[in-house]
Amino acid sequence: MSEYVTQETFNKMRDDLQRMKTVDRPAASKAIAEAREKGDLKENAEYDAAKEAQGMLEAKIKQLEGVIANAKIVDPSTIDTSKVAILTKVTITNMATKKTVTYQIVGEKEADLKAGKISASSPIGKGLLGKAKGEVAEVQAPTGVIKFKVDAISI
Repeated sequence: MSEYVTQETFNKMRDDLQRMKTVDRPAASKAIAEAREKGDLKENAEYDAAKEAQGMLEAKIKQLEGVIANAKIVDPSTIDTSKVAILTKVTITNMATKKTVTYQIVGEKEADLKAGKISASSPIGKGLLGKAKGEVAEVQAPTGVIKFKVDAISI
């Protein structure tokens, strides 16, 4: 599945991958070599821990390589604000509580509820995608269906 990201997030992921390959990977190999020098490998917890850390690092590298390979960079200047889409900011009102909030719809890698960024694959994100100003989105939540009215859409 492709992940929608901004150019900034794409660059950050690429930098993280580069750091893992050029700094973290050699450090993991060095830790294994140092632990190996300490004697019997069957009873060497330090060696086992270093090998496990290396395995986890390699898994992270593989996962990040996959995300980068499938990433779709979204240009904010090409976004149509007539409907809710990736990277739009949407102001919604909970029809039951009358509480109004503004969220930016982003890809999973950029989601940060405290910063007002929700994933397009989250229940609210899915419910809002494609809605126009004035429309009501019905979102299935654990407590039941929640209705949100789209008040405004912007960049």
